[in-house]
Amino acid sequence: MNEPLLLPSMYRIRQHLDAEEIDDLAEALHSTLSAEALAGRIRPGMRVAVTAGSRGIDRIAEVLRLTVAWLDGLRAKPFIVPAMGSHGGKPPEGPVNLLAALGITEETVGAPVEGDHETVVLGSVEGMAVHCTRIAAEADGIFVVNRVKPHTSFSGEIESGLTKMLAVGLGRRQGATFVHTQGVSAMPAIIPKMAQVVLGHTKVVAGIALVENGLDRLKKIEAMPAEEIMTREPGLLEEARRLRPMLPFEGADVLVVDSLGKDLSGTGMDAQVIGRRFLTGEQEPDLPRIKRIAVLRLSPGSKGNAYGIGLADVTTRTVVEAMDLASMQANAMTSTFIERIRVPLALPSDRQAIEAAMSTCNHPDLETLKLGRIPNTLHLEELYVSESLMNALSKPVDVLEGPLEWPFDDHGNLDLA
Repeated sequence: MNEPLLLPSMYRIRQHLDAEEIDDLAEALHSTLSAEALAGRIRPGMRVAVTAGSRGIDRIAEVLRLTVAWLDGLRAKPFIVPAMGSHGGKPPEGPVNLLAALGITEETVGAPVEGDHETVVLGSVEGMAVHCTRIAAEADGIFVVNRVKPHTSFSGEIESGLTKMLAVGLGRRQGATFVHTQGVSAMPAIIPKMAQVVLGHTKVVAGIALVENGLDRLKKIEAMPAEEIMTREPGLLEEARRLRPMLPFEGADVLVVDSLGKDLSGTGMDAQVIGRRFLTGEQEPDLPRIKRIAVLRLSPGSKGNAYGIGLADVTTRTVVEAMDLASMQANAMTSTFIERIRVPLALPSDRQAIEAAMSTCNHPDLETLKLGRIPNTLHLEELYVSESLMNALSKPVDVLEGPLEWPFDDHGNLDLA
């Protein structure tokens, strides 16, 4: 049996991220809705579908509750419709249950959550049908509510946000499958075309775009009439791109990621943060350059979906035992990115997983090894770095503690609760 490796001491650091956030969410929402004069588009008795996606967004239940209350005040009849493509499992129960796990229920938002397994075909793009969930397509109005942010797999003027929710989220599995079968390089062009079909054949009233700061707190909420969604979203995406947290270094020998999960990123780990996409035929990001990635746990909110584990080099048996292979395979088949569910080398303990990453990163001098540790790819304000990595940081940081030894228990595991 090999002797345990000497792990480098670590320093806990804090990087400087944008922390400005909305204090009075009700005032911010009412102000933007009033500025756009959207009340004039709502008639008493209108059934209005308000969309809700599968991502954990800051204060999303409150945003939806306030939107519902505003529509109630105009004597409309709002309801929540899941708009998450293939996520959540079999409709209608799967998507409704996923929303409940995000805190979105009739009790919390003040309107019924209406799942539906049926879609209607609205038109076609590139010879393929464009689908929309029937209950939204037949509503008297649609309010599209979503966070605008960079996508983890492609780059373009429009990435994740209102347009993609129209094209893919409302299209259920059929819409998601069509998009992904075109290949990731086609997405920047295909998604806006599909959204145009949805806008032209349903009664979309408005969009409500959410932008988060560097600490994943709401910084901006902006309402817009339906006809301006696709022209205003690129500017919001640029703002979100400037605000997004990234690693404060350009490369590392080893990166330890405490938790991976679909609730943290659509790819389990944000591909832009770790510098890995693993998409056949697609170029990898230039930075950061990380030789080995070790993932220690699945997040509780992932519900066993370890999609993205294939982006790691090493993991633990704890992760493997928690995997829901059916949900992972469904996700991979729909996206066509089967590389992302390949299971890496799995070791019995956290320590052994970290040691395996260290011993295979081809860095001969372990004392100068550049090692970083993050809780996940969403929360990057505080992280741990070895002394060698701290000397190679590309951004100013505050050193909070250190040097620190690794707090393994008797079984070689970390307390990640």
